[in-house]
Amino acid sequence: MIEICNSIEILHKNISRVIKGKPEAITLAIITLLAKGHLLIEDVPGVGKTILAQGLAMSISSSFQRIQFTSDLLPSDILGVPVYNPHNNTFEFKPGPIFANIVLVDEINRTSPKTQSSLLEAMNEFQVSMDGHTYQLPQPFMVVATQNPIEYQGTYPLPESQLDRFMMRIRLGYPPLKAEKEILSHSRIEEEVKGLQPVMSGEEIVEMQKRAEQIRVNDEILNYLMGVVIASRNSEHLRLGVSPRGALFLQRAAKARALIHGRDYCIPDDIKSLALPILAHRIIPASEYGIDGQGEIAENILIDILGQVPVPL
Repeated sequence: MIEICNSIEILHKNISRVIKGKPEAITLAIITLLAKGHLLIEDVPGVGKTILAQGLAMSISSSFQRIQFTSDLLPSDILGVPVYNPHNNTFEFKPGPIFANIVLVDEINRTSPKTQSSLLEAMNEFQVSMDGHTYQLPQPFMVVATQNPIEYQGTYPLPESQLDRFMMRIRLGYPPLKAEKEILSHSRIEEEVKGLQPVMSGEEIVEMQKRAEQIRVNDEILNYLMGVVIASRNSEHLRLGVSPRGALFLQRAAKARALIHGRDYCIPDDIKSLALPILAHRIIPASEYGIDGQGEIAENILIDILGQVPVPL
């Protein structure tokens, strides 16, 4: 367990070389990876969303692809296409960029919902179906998507079915003053990202994912988790509470958090500290709150719920 903690610390420090002043965001990205989840980074342009995704990918010795989502992007541009081979008169599948260990989907909400939905099977089942054939994706596999707030011109709101596939949604925000000054003094941040050296292999990540699955969650912790979930479903302030998939994702992420803290069991703080990034984008406030600022409203309602559910001692 100590060896795992040391490896995670090295990975964290490596990513911190290009993402200044955001240690919590880096930790959440690593937890998502170890929990076999996918990460959605939502924020205004220019705060480092893409650099965080690149930093994570470059720190792991595995395949990496970047897909720039645009309004004219087609599902086949992501998944791949059958290509005719004249030598044997057959069609052969040419894999698309989704067939990589870490896939950076840049500005996911700038393409149509049809193209967005092409990611659903890959993210949920780690496979791609095409022309009656199923193709397994490499392991580990993680989608890191960035998106601008929906108020920005040329964006499409992500459908709830697509949002639900992301284990976490996080925001970076502006860096602290000291960190931003450091960024300005090292203005060639893109070159620093390209210069990052892998500090961990894909095989090590897969092994850590297996170890995370073995972390114990006793009945008290499970009851606490379900108390939060049930409270969201019964809340008069919500018209959609947390789904079973949301509860499962929270449990998996809590196990991964326990692992990186050197424990083989979960504690209440593993649940409470991850509830907002995992659950807030899965709940929908009641219609009386309107449609503006739904994300912040959902977070505030969830904070109230967390304050009401008794925490086991």
